[in-house]
Amino acid sequence: MYFTKVHGLGNDFIIVNCLKGEEITSDLKQLAINACHRKFGIGADGLVLLRPSEAADLRMQILNSDGSEAEMCGNAIRCVAKYVYDHGIVNKEKITVETLAGIIIPEVIVEDGAVSMVRVDMGEPKLERGEIPMKGPEGKVINEQLKVSGELYNITAVSMGNPHCIIFIPKVEEIVLEDIGPKIEKHPVFPQKTNVEFVQVLNRQEVRMRVWERGAGITMACGTGACATAVAGVLNGYTDRKVTVHLDGGPLIIEWDKDNRIYMTGPAAEVFSGEYIVYKR
Repeated sequence: MYFTKVHGLGNDFIIVNCLKGEEITSDLKQLAINACHRKFGIGADGLVLLRPSEAADLRMQILNSDGSEAEMCGNAIRCVAKYVYDHGIVNKEKITVETLAGIIIPEVIVEDGAVSMVRVDMGEPKLERGEIPMKGPEGKVINEQLKVSGELYNITAVSMGNPHCIIFIPKVEEIVLEDIGPKIEKHPVFPQKTNVEFVQVLNRQEVRMRVWERGAGITMACGTGACATAVAGVLNGYTDRKVTVHLDGGPLIIEWDKDNRIYMTGPAAEVFSGEYIVYKR
């Protein structure tokens, strides 16, 4: 299996090009688990398969490091846009990508013949409880209390094609993310589990975010999480509609435009390519 390792602000992925109809015969769930393992495999937060699409330039299939399939990933789609443009697979600056969350349109920003940044139209946020999805009465979930292991957290829920639970706290560095993250991710109120973002408001144009990703754990960045955080900041009256989200891996610029669509701008980088041979351990 030929692959390319890429990352968006340290959120790293293994890209496999299946656009010419090549089929991977391995069990995809187990392949993702093995290939993403940081000791016995290539090491990544997820496995991304590029497939043909009848509705877009290509289809992106994302498998988390635990083998589960994700609807969408903001950092991955920036990496995919850079990969297909830099390798001459798609020769236009606006690229249509089919995902389980719908068709997403990244736009590459090119300097000296290579992609330096990618601006992605992430679509409209979904705010109704049933769209997250989240159990409970109809309506939006804004600054609502959730009890987790005896502690109360004020949460705001947003879907960016995948579920997010955003919690604003005074200092994000004080949260023990590896302890509370999985408890909220698997809370029974979220029937499809959830991504979890802890957010510290720095000012009306900047926030600091740490993330526990559903199916991957602690990661250095989460694009859809940054978008959901920007929406939650506006809904709670903390931030303006354009905000810089500072993640462990670096900043993303997020804008909730007047057309109700979310635009994310950030970098992507190619690390190395190679051949992965599947061995039974």
